[in-house]
Amino acid sequence: MFEFFYLFCTHPIMKKNTIHHLNTGLIILSCLIAFYIPFELFLFSYGILGPLHYLTEIGWLHKKNYFTKGKYDFVFLVIACVILVYWNFQPPSSKNFGWVADIILLSLLASIGLVFIKDWLYRFALFALILIFISFANNSSQYFTWIAVFLPTIIHVFIFTWLFMIYGVLKEKSLAGLISILTLIACAILLFTIQPTSLNYEVSTYVQKSYSMFSELNFRIINSFHLDNLTNITQIFTTNAGFVVMRFIAFAYTYHYLNWFSKTSVIKWHLVPKKTLIFTLIIWLFSVGLYFYDYNLGLNVLFFLSFLHVFLEFPLNIVSFAGIGKELIALGKR
Repeated sequence: MFEFFYLFCTHPIMKKNTIHHLNTGLIILSCLIAFYIPFELFLFSYGILGPLHYLTEIGWLHKKNYFTKGKYDFVFLVIACVILVYWNFQPPSSKNFGWVADIILLSLLASIGLVFIKDWLYRFALFALILIFISFANNSSQYFTWIAVFLPTIIHVFIFTWLFMIYGVLKEKSLAGLISILTLIACAILLFTIQPTSLNYEVSTYVQKSYSMFSELNFRIINSFHLDNLTNITQIFTTNAGFVVMRFIAFAYTYHYLNWFSKTSVIKWHLVPKKTLIFTLIIWLFSVGLYFYDYNLGLNVLFFLSFLHVFLEFPLNIVSFAGIGKELIALGKR
């Protein structure tokens, strides 16, 4: 009987269902904590879980050749990220910061060529079309907000994570996975719809100072979706709209990290040489130490690493989008 129970629990299908159930629990847990202490939860998740996620994912992507056709295709994304980070700290004389969005969108769309096209002639043709598209996209009033602010942050941690989950469920035909997806959406909706009648929540001076680099994200979400009409960015710490949006951001980031670590047995990012694992842990502990010493110092030091993992993940995003399309087409033919 015990042998049967062991075989039942270790069966591949049961393992996957267990992971999906675990993720459902992590979604609910992240939602509950974010509901009460959103700013604190975000700072904890970003400072503790974030660096370990960046390091382990980049190592895993490297083993997968970043899901690109060429061995050194990833260099293009690294260079783009280096330029963005350099200009972030040493901005050009021009006061137009549209280049931030241009670099990000170029890297994302160019990843289509890196994933599906090997011939450089066709790649250059694609890149030319992308540059033309970006020149037209620049005319949109919301271009900078959606590409430079939302894409590497909330779209990366929530929308892309949600799409990864959909892709997995379509491949596995898993009911448990579908429950996780529905739970994620339900929690996100509840965080916006269940609004406090009064703001019984005070954000400490330390937390406000530590979160200052992210405050533009909250401010733009609130005003772009007309949740309120804020005139001062510090109002994100004192208004109901600021509280509601922060709950969603904290929830999205926390689950994004937990989702990665909960699927270790599936992704197998931990199967690296012992020296690599030790080096990763040392860098992670150093990063956590920086955040504890001075949170804003940690943000500045790890700014490149945080953006690098976003850029290097673009090809994987493209693979996932294409995979979802293929699975949906296959379902339509049945």
